[in-house]
Amino acid sequence: MKKVIKLSMIVLAFSLVTACATNSDVEDLQSQVNGLDGSVKQASADAASAQTTAADAAAKAGAAETAANRAAQLSQDANNKLDRKFKRSMRK
Repeated sequence: MKKVIKLSMIVLAFSLVTACATNSDVEDLQSQVNGLDGSVKQASADAASAQTTAADAAAKAGAAETAANRAAQLSQDANNKLDRKFKRSMRK
């Protein structure tokens, strides 16, 4: 009977020590989670900023493409006009 009581006291002492270590481990993990939460929020803000910048760049690229197409059309029109004038001068 004394062996059982001694053994149960050792088990009880071990479980108390283990419980304290477990609580500190949980606190460490909680602080790590809090730190990661801040990092996730920062990454989310950075991603939103990058998305806005990409949308602005896409809009500017679309405007540049429209301007380039318009310039190409004007160039083609001018080229056709000069070609017609050249052909007229060759007839005379």
